[in-house]
Amino acid sequence: MTIKLAVLVSGGGTGLQNFIDEITAGRLDAKIEVVISSRPRVLAVDRARQARIPTEVIEWRTYGNDEAFSAAITDVLGRFDIDLVLCAGFLRKYLFPERYKGRVLNTHPALLPKYGGKGMYGHHVHEAVLAAGETESGCTIHITDEEYDHGPIILQRSVPVLPDDTPDTLAERVQAAEREAFPEAIRLMAKRLNL
Repeated sequence: MTIKLAVLVSGGGTGLQNFIDEITAGRLDAKIEVVISSRPRVLAVDRARQARIPTEVIEWRTYGNDEAFSAAITDVLGRFDIDLVLCAGFLRKYLFPERYKGRVLNTHPALLPKYGGKGMYGHHVHEAVLAAGETESGCTIHITDEEYDHGPIILQRSVPVLPDDTPDTLAERVQAAEREAFPEAIRLMAKRLNL
């Protein structure tokens, strides 16, 4: 059975493009029903529209608080039959209703519980990993709950931190791991939920 996905984005959409590519290549039996962006003029919106995926922009500033913003997202999701909601570079908190509990997945560019929490995203994470002198980093795909970067871990992938790494070079390796890990996490969740 094809897994029906919603993807929440805020930026360039490299994760979204990975899902599109995996589906197109037949490696992920899924369909992206809708993409919701928290920002209007980002590459992720262009990627979704180019792939002819229904796309909505819901800006936090229009609503002014997490509750109203989240309600607007839930209203859009309610128009579609969704199995899983994927946060792929989504930089806002989504307060999901009970019906999506255990079905909202997030990717984080570190091995949680390290380097997670509010404000820890993208280069902030990689800079912190390097500043701490870590020898290993990676990505975590987890089921979200009410806290930032928290919830049951589905899987993690490790990458080495090299002595001459910069935030950019480390990010490249972590993103490569995410491109493999997130589709695998979707497949694992589909099995767990009998989708």
